[in-house]
Amino acid sequence: MGELWYGGTIYTMRVENETVEAVYVQDGKIVDIGTKERLCGTYYIDTYHHIRGNTMFPGFVDSHLHLIGHGERLLRLDLTACTSYAEMLALVEERVKETPEGEWIIGEGWDENRFVDTKTIHKKDVDAISSKHFIVLKRVCRHAILVNSNVLRQAEITPATDKKGGVIARDEHGLTGVLHDNAQQLVYNILPKNSQQYVRHALQIAIQDCYENGLVGGHTEDLHYYDGFENTYEAYRHCMKKTPFKAHLLVHYAEMAHLHNHSEEHYIEFGAIKMFVDGSLGGRTALLSKPYSDMPNTQGIAVLEREEVAMLVKQARQINRTVAVHAIGDLAFQYVVEAIEAYPPPYGMRDRIIHCQVLRSDLIQRAKHLSVVLDIQPIFVSSDFPSAIEKLGSERLRYSYSWKTLLQEGLECAGGSDAPISDVSPIASIHAAVSRLDAEGRCYQPEECLSSFEAISLYTKGSAKAIHKEKVRGIIGFGYEADFTIVDSDIVTMPPNDIANAKITMTVIDGMIVYNKLL
Repeated sequence: MGELWYGGTIYTMRVENETVEAVYVQDGKIVDIGTKERLCGTYYIDTYHHIRGNTMFPGFVDSHLHLIGHGERLLRLDLTACTSYAEMLALVEERVKETPEGEWIIGEGWDENRFVDTKTIHKKDVDAISSKHFIVLKRVCRHAILVNSNVLRQAEITPATDKKGGVIARDEHGLTGVLHDNAQQLVYNILPKNSQQYVRHALQIAIQDCYENGLVGGHTEDLHYYDGFENTYEAYRHCMKKTPFKAHLLVHYAEMAHLHNHSEEHYIEFGAIKMFVDGSLGGRTALLSKPYSDMPNTQGIAVLEREEVAMLVKQARQINRTVAVHAIGDLAFQYVVEAIEAYPPPYGMRDRIIHCQVLRSDLIQRAKHLSVVLDIQPIFVSSDFPSAIEKLGSERLRYSYSWKTLLQEGLECAGGSDAPISDVSPIASIHAAVSRLDAEGRCYQPEECLSSFEAISLYTKGSAKAIHKEKVRGIIGFGYEADFTIVDSDIVTMPPNDIANAKITMTVIDGMIVYNKLL
């Protein structure tokens, strides 16, 4: 007894343009593919799924997101759509009016690069809104926050305070209220603790939104940020019993010791050891080998120094783990390459380097000799340009955001969104990869545009390879898990610029329909 999926275009993603007429599924696994006539004549079928002319792919998986953080963005004051500083401040003022004095207000997603009125962000402006609330506003990259003076006082941050691996911004008058990278921890240490109920709620909301965006799973890094490993892990255990989602949990290096006390459970996998080498390009804390073009007095910051990166990679090897390392700038990428060269991953396994936005030719050549997957976020092209040109200068663009070059050089790549930093929608990321358009419709580095097949592969085969699951996930084929993403349009053959308008109509996990717009 099994189920037959048919009635539309079904891409296997094994090779480019390969389609099948029907897929036979039993107990959550793909048993056979081929013509409807043959499958109906071979197997006993008790359930028929007609996809009504839609297009079916292997289930999309986001290779890099922060799942609970995505849920928080959906719950909190959302600043991502603000195109001016004044608009952002107005939203904060509205939230202040409805929030009792003495409570915390947390906003998500401001981006000064989108502001048409000013690029100068300062605590005096939020102080003017309220001196009786605690206000924390997270930049879109989550590598910087703006806080009011109440928060600075509560955290005991003064002009004399310093924090290794972070920046406490100052001007001629003193603190600006902007904290970068590790300096943010001074504030996070005093935030009210998250209840288990809150973490579960954020996680459930995030998973439901992922369903609606066609995601069957995601590689997420949350275990360090919600009152530690245990509290966050328990939230996942609770939610996975009710909301199936293939959650692959990266483990922050500070939480390595907890791994030996826990085993994987249904829909919960433990992955690589996660670390951050640098910050963000938007905040000019990505670590570059040469100074920023628009701020020659800085090359960014090392959240971890070269020796620390090597030490942590070595520690991961001692517990037989791979690593997943955040590296946006070329010097950060170099630190990671050097560490992996010194301490290669266990035989048959792959490390991953996350973001890889600013590279050099010599680093690409070195990376080709490593057992590594590059975990890229194509949607960053649409959000970072033209600001990236101002920060990097034209001479560094050749190997920046160079997704096509990476694939042509034979490097394995996976695709993620970095949600809540960017839109979680894989359709939006696929569109960005094939069109490389910014919000104004301008195309950047068209020679780096991916084909639709290459872009979709990032979210299917690429995500599977990143976690050594390429023999059971990422393809519609014999023995693979029955994870499907069904779209109302054929995004393989349609004009690249039209992909953004495609809609998810069904999401299927292990043969279970978790989202359905075809009804």
